[in-house]
Amino acid sequence: MRIRVVVPSITEEFEALGLEQYSPGARPGTEISVTLLDKGPASIESRYDEVVAVPDIVRKVVQAEDDGVDAVIIDCMADPGLQAAREMVSIPVIGPAETAMHVASMLAHRFSVLTVLDRAVPMFHEHAHRMGVAGSLASVRAVNIPVLELGDTERVVKALVEQSVMAVREDVAHLMVFGCTGMIGLAGEVEKGLVVQGITDVPVIDPGVLAVKFAETLADIGLSHSKRTYPQPPEKEIAGY
Repeated sequence: MRIRVVVPSITEEFEALGLEQYSPGARPGTEISVTLLDKGPASIESRYDEVVAVPDIVRKVVQAEDDGVDAVIIDCMADPGLQAAREMVSIPVIGPAETAMHVASMLAHRFSVLTVLDRAVPMFHEHAHRMGVAGSLASVRAVNIPVLELGDTERVVKALVEQSVMAVREDVAHLMVFGCTGMIGLAGEVEKGLVVQGITDVPVIDPGVLAVKFAETLADIGLSHSKRTYPQPPEKEIAGY
């Protein structure tokens, strides 16, 4: 099993970090490879960042299929370029946000998303409406820590626990979803923090780990997206690409 993680960023340290974060979620025998963009933003924190990143994301997904990988994960909770990438390939392309929010709606009547910045809050409400899970979205809360500062684990966990407690007590959330793949690996620490606050029955979804498992499952059973839903784009002249 070979899974390619496409990191929609040009920040070089994200390559090694992505391998470190995604590999523990894979089963023995699954090979995780990571690729960065050649052209695009340092991180994705806005719709503009998404648009700038998408052309090279799609190119990297096509390259992954050409390389013979079994599935691709787009390493961002904005799911940038997800639909366009699916049009261009036949192998499974996984969006962590799409996967995590659908699973969250299966596991709890109400869930909250914990994202990075306030500016990202509307995006998750849009995601929820588009996915048909808006009725299960209790709230979207921001820790107000930029993506490029998520390496400060102690600070991030403290903020995630604080926002989770408020989501449970004020928004009546029954489950938490990390709103950034830069938070991969912190679910256990956040659950421990909730226990300290007397909250013992609220699961935390790590979208990166879930994406790996979903990618493995689809590849195992030979299932991918419908090419009637995501047909190959017609060939035409496109200037500049």
